[in-house]
Amino acid sequence: MTKFKSDFLRILSERGFIHQMSDETGLDDLLAKESVTAYIGYDPTASSLHVGHLMQIMMLRWFQQTGHQPISLMGGGTGMVGDPSFKEEARKLMTIDTIEENIASIKRCFSHYLDYDQGPKGGALMINNAEWLRPLNYLEFLRDVGRHFSVNRMLSFDSVKTRLDREQSLSFLEFNYMILQAYDFVELNQRYGCRLQMGGSDQWGNIINGIDLGHRMGTPQLYALTAPLLTTSSGAKMGKSASGAVWLNADLLPVYDFWQYWRNTEDADVVRFLKLFTILPMDEIARLAALGGSEINEAKKILATEVTTLLHGREAAEQAAETARKTFEEGALADTLPTIEVASAELEAGIGLLGLIVKAGLAASNGEARRHVQGGAVKINDAGVSDERMSVGSAEVTADGVIKLSLGKKKHILIKPV
Repeated sequence: MTKFKSDFLRILSERGFIHQMSDETGLDDLLAKESVTAYIGYDPTASSLHVGHLMQIMMLRWFQQTGHQPISLMGGGTGMVGDPSFKEEARKLMTIDTIEENIASIKRCFSHYLDYDQGPKGGALMINNAEWLRPLNYLEFLRDVGRHFSVNRMLSFDSVKTRLDREQSLSFLEFNYMILQAYDFVELNQRYGCRLQMGGSDQWGNIINGIDLGHRMGTPQLYALTAPLLTTSSGAKMGKSASGAVWLNADLLPVYDFWQYWRNTEDADVVRFLKLFTILPMDEIARLAALGGSEINEAKKILATEVTTLLHGREAAEQAAETARKTFEEGALADTLPTIEVASAELEAGIGLLGLIVKAGLAASNGEARRHVQGGAVKINDAGVSDERMSVGSAEVTADGVIKLSLGKKKHILIKPV
């Protein structure tokens, strides 16, 4: 392992964040010598980021914690085009109103990880690339920027070759995304002195494009740093669960469900995730790494609580942990379990079990819900149910005023009549 002079690269290296760098020695010298500005771009394709974005958010957090200035760049301009990188098809085009709504929603997440307060050292920056991309004059842009790009070289990028090798369509609109992202790097350097772009390893070609464009347009030396694309030990993509995306915004995913996602980490991933997604000291992580057998579950609880604390706060994280303890260790009905409201009149008439399972988010379709019932995974008020045609109604409402719907041992939803 390379011994870095700069705190930032040393921390990233020992925690497993680094995949590639464009000039390892040059970047390390720069970071050790002065406060540097760096950015990561995020296209607002949804109203929330998800767990798959968390590794890069943590990179920005460590960047600020080691004395540098991070920029979270919102793709209000590039989001109108769509990034073709390793996608099987073009993204659906979004309206400007949808893009702006998504950006406003995403901003809430970043404030938990980055300090945007403009103190003596200057805080993190939240910038929207629509500021310079939307007013662009197309002919001037082609003349001043487009002439620096080689189509031959762009066709050689893995992100493009993958689509073409599969004979999947790559539109001219998406092809322009690479030029726009490269131009972002140059604009951020000229406006904010930004010297470093970070991202996932799938963005390497796009970032190098920006460095090359900067060289041709007279910027100082720019740098690239990418993190490995993360999958679980079983090969699953981070950010997805059986019931859908693991969102970072609490209005899309309850805190308890977020905590449970990390509690359910595979044994082989616990130490790696402690390094990447928490700020626990390395010696504490080493202590947890030494745990074996059933003790690994304690490490998983610590992982879940520490990751949830960064996003939702210590109180909410500990409440989620206590809810899990009551539910699984005491068998008690915790009032902080995820809850959905159902009209009392609807319960009086009776709701089909399969429909209720889908409504509660425990299955994506009636067919999936049916398979869960047939497999013996569904319980009502802790009692197993096997009749997929069962109607759930007011008779199932407990003395606590709710119905507890469970899928397996770890997923529980309270149905509350209103």
